[in-house]
Amino acid sequence: MLALDELWGREAVRVRERLGDAGSWDQRFAIAEAALGRRLEAGRAVDPEVAFAWEQMVTSRGQVRVERLAAETGWSRKRLWSRFRSQVGIRPKRAAQLVRFDHAAHRLAAGHDAALVAADGGYVDQSHLHRDVMAFAGVTPAAVAVAPWLAVDGIAWAAPGLAVRA
Repeated sequence: MLALDELWGREAVRVRERLGDAGSWDQRFAIAEAALGRRLEAGRAVDPEVAFAWEQMVTSRGQVRVERLAAETGWSRKRLWSRFRSQVGIRPKRAAQLVRFDHAAHRLAAGHDAALVAADGGYVDQSHLHRDVMAFAGVTPAAVAVAPWLAVDGIAWAAPGLAVRA
């Protein structure tokens, strides 16, 4: 993990100051969206194979094996791991876990039973879901179900034609 200052340099300081001066959450979100948009426009292109792997992760809601993705891209598992990590910032397996967690968190917030969410979400069992929720959110699945931060994330990991709503 890196501090935003290490990643964005002086721009991070300017964005942080603007966020602090903003008078509302709407203004803060607009500032953050504009800053991220500028970074996106200035960034380098992602390899089509990496984009494909990400789309497959999102479409499968994190229930895809890295070996299968590597085979479908024509790359070795090691090359996919390396390129994905250099372009996305995390390993493909970790990205799939985050996508799976996000979908599970939204289902929990929609009132679905934790055992059903675990079974449908590709978790081995409910305790596996519990461990992931604790690892990613630092709270129990019951606490995630009522977490206010889910209210600002209505469509997470959006991909063309895919709305991840609970």
